[in-house]
Amino acid sequence: MLTLYTILVIAFLFGITIFVHEFGHFLVARRLGMIIETFSIGFGPALWKKKVGGITYKIGAFPIGGYVALPQMDPTGEGKSEAGQRPVPPAPPWKRILVALAGVAGNMILAVIIAWIVYLGGQSYAPAEESGLVGYVDPGSAVYAAGLRIGDAITAVNDQPVRSWDDFLVSSALFESPVLRARGADGAEKTLPAVTEKFMGARYVPGLLPMSHCWVLNVDAGSSAEKAGIRAGDRIVELDGVRLFSREHLMMQVAECRDRTVPVVIERKGEPMTLEVTPAWDETTEKVRIGVVFNTLDVKRPMAQIKSHALLIVRLLRALVTPGQSKAAAQAVGGPVAIFGMFWLYVQGSFLMALWFTGLLNVNLAVLNILPIPILDGGHILFSLWEAVTRRRVNQKVFNAIMNVFAALLIALFVLLIFRDTKRMILPLFRGGEEQAAATNAAPPAAEVPAAEPAGP
Repeated sequence: MLTLYTILVIAFLFGITIFVHEFGHFLVARRLGMIIETFSIGFGPALWKKKVGGITYKIGAFPIGGYVALPQMDPTGEGKSEAGQRPVPPAPPWKRILVALAGVAGNMILAVIIAWIVYLGGQSYAPAEESGLVGYVDPGSAVYAAGLRIGDAITAVNDQPVRSWDDFLVSSALFESPVLRARGADGAEKTLPAVTEKFMGARYVPGLLPMSHCWVLNVDAGSSAEKAGIRAGDRIVELDGVRLFSREHLMMQVAECRDRTVPVVIERKGEPMTLEVTPAWDETTEKVRIGVVFNTLDVKRPMAQIKSHALLIVRLLRALVTPGQSKAAAQAVGGPVAIFGMFWLYVQGSFLMALWFTGLLNVNLAVLNILPIPILDGGHILFSLWEAVTRRRVNQKVFNAIMNVFAALLIALFVLLIFRDTKRMILPLFRGGEEQAAATNAAPPAAEVPAAEPAGP
């Protein structure tokens, strides 16, 4: 059930995301001496409002956004007060650009602060950074054929020492055919040839993933994991006598134990416990599962978190315009219902998980807002640059037509996403059975943000 705590946490984290964006616009506009009429968190009828110094501060009934009323941001130079009773002098392009960028800056600053909090507070969720331990090796990869195995520790790349997985990534990216030196679980040294592939301009060794812990975020109702007594917050450390090195390793072991009741060792509040589970084929996901969803809390260094968040939305945007990928990418896009659903899922895991998702949300909100699309901050920047270069303001009729078209498109997309998210995420909760299981295991969509999938076996 949705608890009061969950609702309050979601409202706070989503609210602060909107607040810092609008406060960025507000702060810079005020510093530049621009006219500010309203500062609002949320839309619709005001639940609370107060006028101070000529500025109306309010909280709207629909907390799905916010705005700062800045009539001087009108690129046509025909801006008027909210009441439409008096014209206002236009602001020069450079001021409008700074104000538009300020909202994006607000979200990025908050994302960096959150990344530091997650990094400092989430170390217990991840293996020590000073480790080149291999968490998973694709059996079909070249490095597997060369002899690298799960649990091996990569110690050097072309004789350059490796002390962490980041060291390995950086060093291997410098060569087309690096030579890896690794130490096996038995202490034996290995020298292995590898081949790198290109991805987004960089090189990487395919088929390898680092060590990760198998923290449980959620347990499916009626699943083998639930019957065994596994709970959210447990860490799965061993299955059928095999020590686990990553979430992918656990999924591989689960598949190998299909239809067999096997021992599973978990840690709960630091204490080990041995339970029994029976992995079984799941028709919904078409894979063998025990019924858990992982806690995929990202505890990389702060700037690595920011980069990872940004790349996620960039990849989605690129996929949306790439033939053959656009359909799948469009299915991964969601709206407010999806954001709320993801928030709910992460809050159930921990406040730190919800905070991590808030950082992801802020970075993606910043990236999307900077796109050169009318009605977004990037659109204001585009219109301002047009005026700065041509020395002419945008034609009012053209501007109004463009804004109306894109506003209509945005509203239509907004309604479509709410309908689709409700159909695939909310309605199944009232139907029970297989449909509820399907909803629990569906890849969470990205709203104005792409969300990281908390996958599980």
